[in-house]
Amino acid sequence: MAEPRSGSARGLYTISVAAELAGVAPPSLRSYEERGLVAPTRTEGGTRLYSNADITRLRRVAELAAQGVNLAGIGRILELEEENVRLRDGPVERG
Repeated sequence: MAEPRSGSARGLYTISVAAELAGVAPPSLRSYEERGLVAPTRTEGGTRLYSNADITRLRRVAELAAQGVNLAGIGRILELEEENVRLRDGPVERG
């Protein structure tokens, strides 16, 4: 079994609640998971549990989709946004 996640990364919401909070339909959540846009935790019985961080990510996915970006494009945008955060928040090298 996976290690328990803490803080905003801990799975809290079932798919129906997550869909309502994110403003998308449950089938869309399944599709986003299949495409690797979100990765909810799973209970031992296989139930998806979405965290607060997942809900934030799902809202961003929905926002981009509403702007007409396809799922492949959304995936790339999310990757680039995450890379920008890593670069911005990374350690500063001193010479």
